[in-house]
Amino acid sequence: MKKPIDGGMCIWDGKRLFGDNKTWKGFFGMMLGGTFLTIIWGLICGTNEFFEVNNFMYATRENTIGYNGIMGLSLGFVYAVFELPNSFIKRRVGITPGKTAEGFKKVIFMFIDQIDSILGCVLVVNMVYKMPLWFYFFYVLMGAVTHIVINILLYSLKLRDNMF
Repeated sequence: MKKPIDGGMCIWDGKRLFGDNKTWKGFFGMMLGGTFLTIIWGLICGTNEFFEVNNFMYATRENTIGYNGIMGLSLGFVYAVFELPNSFIKRRVGITPGKTAEGFKKVIFMFIDQIDSILGCVLVVNMVYKMPLWFYFFYVLMGAVTHIVINILLYSLKLRDNMF
């Protein structure tokens, strides 16, 4: 399971498709983790009217374990898939897997690293709760800010090697 998704394949430029850090373990782990955490979140929302009423996932659907399982699986799947284009581009510009870029590229890829998966997850939520375009991007922005705060927290607790 810890095998790279690209199977070590190099493409026309002689570089790896995604690199060693995009593994099947991580891919399926995101799907399993997304399913588990979304079911737990659904159970929590079921005990608190405020959370359930103000949760877009339950605006048009009932909060059930089955529905939360499907949503969690979908969220985990798109989270993992939407990371791949960013990894593909990073390999093309010579950024080593797990390392940050230098100079101007560092700022660009730090930003993309925070939003790539969120773009997909908000798309999944948009399938059950239609949102205007401006709100979609606002939602992505809030997700990026949350991602940055979690990264800082994990780095401060020494659970992450680099902050971004």
